[in-house]
Amino acid sequence: MPKSCTVQLEQSLQPDLMLRLQKLGAIGWGLFLQQLGLIPTWQFGDVFGMDPELLSLVPRPVCSILLLFPVTEKYEAYKQEEEAKIKAEGQKVNPRVYFMKQTISNACGTIGLIHALANNQDKLGFECNSVMKRFLEDSANLSPEDKGKYLEKDESIRVTHEFSAQEGQTEAPSLDEKVDLHFISFVNVDGHLYELDGRKPFPINHGDTTVDSLLGDAIEVCKKFMQRDPDELRFTVMALYKV
Repeated sequence: MPKSCTVQLEQSLQPDLMLRLQKLGAIGWGLFLQQLGLIPTWQFGDVFGMDPELLSLVPRPVCSILLLFPVTEKYEAYKQEEEAKIKAEGQKVNPRVYFMKQTISNACGTIGLIHALANNQDKLGFECNSVMKRFLEDSANLSPEDKGKYLEKDESIRVTHEFSAQEGQTEAPSLDEKVDLHFISFVNVDGHLYELDGRKPFPINHGDTTVDSLLGDAIEVCKKFMQRDPDELRFTVMALYKV
């Protein structure tokens, strides 16, 4: 792991929605979330480092963390070991956790965003009959696999996604192009920190957390991602915080 836990920002981060929104900055994020129907009392912002001084600059409260990281051989090996261990030993997962499997190539940023919003509906406000409100209501009782398939067919999400791409005026890889960067979310559901990754078969319970400690607890997990690939610099963290 690098001696400094500073998150290294990249110019080209994510092949789907996130790439274009990153290039647009805060204005782009605000525009897209507004199109989805999120009332602008919460917003995403960069976490510029993992050191205490830099974390103190992040507005509070924080209700979700997004991590972008490189998918390497070391990570894939760890992923398989983690899955086997959990299947053998078991874990407790709150049924209230909204979890979606990724069935669309290169859509991890969109799914990470949905995970962040879906698991904080008690805090966030959505416009009546908005794109995201309808999607979450219609998909709430579906299995993780069926949630992913529902996203594939959802016209409103696709149209909003494409509009954001046009606003960004940037080119992104096609849905089938191979990439090696991946987005996941961290959320607090009833006092437990969950890692939500659509490429995994289930949520990962990382233990106890609170509203106040969520950012720090999630960052500790993010540091472990960096420790597994100490030669990699392609890590980015974003926080969903109250304005």
